[in-house]
Amino acid sequence: MPPTRSRATVPEQLGFDGMPERLFVCTPSKLGAFEDCPRRYRYSYVDRPSPPKGPPWAHNSLGASVHTALKNWYALPADRRLPESLPTLLKSTWVREGYRDVDQERVTYRAALRWLETYVRGLDPAEEPLGVERVVATKTAVLAFNGRADRIDARQGPDGPEAVIVDYKTGRSGLGADDARGSQALALYAYAASRVFRRPSYRVELHHLPTGTVAAHEHTEESLARKVSRAEDTARDIMAAERAVAAGADPDVEFPTNPGTLCSWCDFRRSCPAGQDSPAKDPWESVNHLTA
Repeated sequence: MPPTRSRATVPEQLGFDGMPERLFVCTPSKLGAFEDCPRRYRYSYVDRPSPPKGPPWAHNSLGASVHTALKNWYALPADRRLPESLPTLLKSTWVREGYRDVDQERVTYRAALRWLETYVRGLDPAEEPLGVERVVATKTAVLAFNGRADRIDARQGPDGPEAVIVDYKTGRSGLGADDARGSQALALYAYAASRVFRRPSYRVELHHLPTGTVAAHEHTEESLARKVSRAEDTARDIMAAERAVAAGADPDVEFPTNPGTLCSWCDFRRSCPAGQDSPAKDPWESVNHLTA
């Protein structure tokens, strides 16, 4: 979290009694950018023009390709939702950017196809999710939240129909229950889905396609409320920093860096003095293990 600011550095905002405060419009990635590094948030959402980004990442291309292939698989009629449909679907959605060369791209494509074929064999093609790549939105006293969930399943819970949040993962590392429990994005999707679909939404799942594992967590009303409260605190910090900069404060002070291992993977590494102190990563480095 960013350092606590002195009240003197944030100008008072004049207003009218009884007027509602402006809601902070956000997505999980917008909130996450600030929590990871306020400077990265500033480069992404405040500075205009935004600093130039580095080259595209192969792991982002891989993830986007797999996600879109699964979205299109669910768009097929139920009788065509077969593993045999996947080569065509994956080829049509394949993003080619970021790979070292054609050989690495081909190996990665074959790995992604294996993951997908194994994954869909465990799905019931006749089951229709509540949503696939579905945008859910809601408001709180502070937030106007919207986000796109990979999949929202309709399942029968102990007290009736429930909405289950499913998030696909294609990274190298496996995931555990702590990852599902700690994910603010999944909790916010569940909070919003319960209001959009008017049914409870407590269960969140991370489906790791490379290993075929599922990491799950069952939230409660209290744990979801804590995640929402944390998101609201982040939003307040962001709005305070933005107001301070608009009033003439130093942007580097209001949006400090948070140096760490993520700097090597940051799109804005070349524009950030702190990021330049971290070793650069090749765009294809995170898929190198597939060709080892």
